[in-house]
Amino acid sequence: MSKDLQKEIQRFTLADLALPVKTLFTGYLLVIGLGLLFAGGQIMLTHGMADGKFGLSVDDIVYSYHGNREGEGGAKLVAKLNGSMKNNAPPEVRLAMIKWVENGATQQEWDERISIDVDQYCSPCHANMPGIPDISDKVVMDEMVKIDEGQPVSTLTRVSHIHLFGISFIFFFVGWIFTYATGISPMKKAILIFTPFAFLIVDVLAWWLTKWSPNFAWLVIIGGFGYSLAATIMIFTSLYQMWVLPLRTLKANK
Repeated sequence: MSKDLQKEIQRFTLADLALPVKTLFTGYLLVIGLGLLFAGGQIMLTHGMADGKFGLSVDDIVYSYHGNREGEGGAKLVAKLNGSMKNNAPPEVRLAMIKWVENGATQQEWDERISIDVDQYCSPCHANMPGIPDISDKVVMDEMVKIDEGQPVSTLTRVSHIHLFGISFIFFFVGWIFTYATGISPMKKAILIFTPFAFLIVDVLAWWLTKWSPNFAWLVIIGGFGYSLAATIMIFTSLYQMWVLPLRTLKANK
């Protein structure tokens, strides 16, 4: 690359962007930052409750992707009732469902009580919200009382390609805005821009590895933390250089 071209590119910095462009970039970065916060909250309320305790742990990752194949009777329904769904029904209803599973999940008890409890306490969400199983359907419930083997391959395949396609677009635009930052060497900037993409690949591959062996659960946490941290650094650096840095430079020149 010629020196003239390098100088031409260097003219475009975050601090010197026109106000409409700064506003566009700022709106995007703020929405993406808020989205990352809500994504973290959603993970805490779903995967983070897989072991029945708030907060993301290795056990949560293992139960979510590999399954809880030995504990809690091994049934998906029991694991959920003792985990993320624990507070969504009265204790006596939850215990009745657990006992039903432990006693063989008979059709008679399903018809006499369990289906009624499911319709009252579970169906308002499970029958109306996409992405969660409709356990009022006995065929679906039959799957839930089987041994918990974690996410099925079909679900992992679907979520993996959505995750890779969707989040890579987020990182592309965050990284593109960050390319206009100054005061950072090209090599350090390049490494930081590539980091979230690398950790995203680690995160998704770790789902599959954890499905195969629980020993890889740590990689899921590392991957998610790594790309979140890199994106956060780029977002705050970009916002700082667009709005705070020009003010500080203006004051210093007075």
